[in-house]
Amino acid sequence: MGKKKKQNALSKTLVEKILDKQKVAYTQLEFPTEEVHNVAQMKVDHLDIDEHLIYKTLVLSGKSTGPIVGVVPIDCHLDEKKLSQISGNKKIAMVPLRELVATTGYEHGANTPVGIWEQSHYPIYIDQQAEKEPFIYVSSGKIGRSIQINPQDLQRVTEATFADISEA
Repeated sequence: MGKKKKQNALSKTLVEKILDKQKVAYTQLEFPTEEVHNVAQMKVDHLDIDEHLIYKTLVLSGKSTGPIVGVVPIDCHLDEKKLSQISGNKKIAMVPLRELVATTGYEHGANTPVGIWEQSHYPIYIDQQAEKEPFIYVSSGKIGRSIQINPQDLQRVTEATFADISEA
């Protein structure tokens, strides 16, 4: 007799399989989504989770580095000036939406530092605020899907740098 699949269990994303292979602990989470201007995104209802623990993955590009990734709390803005200095670029800019999938392999709202690192090894910078948290939430590669992960584990598997890259 075969094993019964757990009821309500989420199927694993590629990111979750990567973390399993590296024996990194995480918890799966699904956020409600909505479509705004033909782009799916998380709803404002974050299931009573502190917004400051939910991180967005932003993809930018600079002349010196090419694509770079900034991971900041959703209730903060990425400080492009700080990130450009830290990354060794004179100036950086967001990758245009139409070029996002070609650049990262992920659509807007599904960018994930784990998947981007696994596929492309772009430099990744995580806002230093994450360092003092026991866990944060980042996308697991599908819109509405996230993982709760220890920031040091995330930093280790993505070879990321913790840095002051956000502004309130």
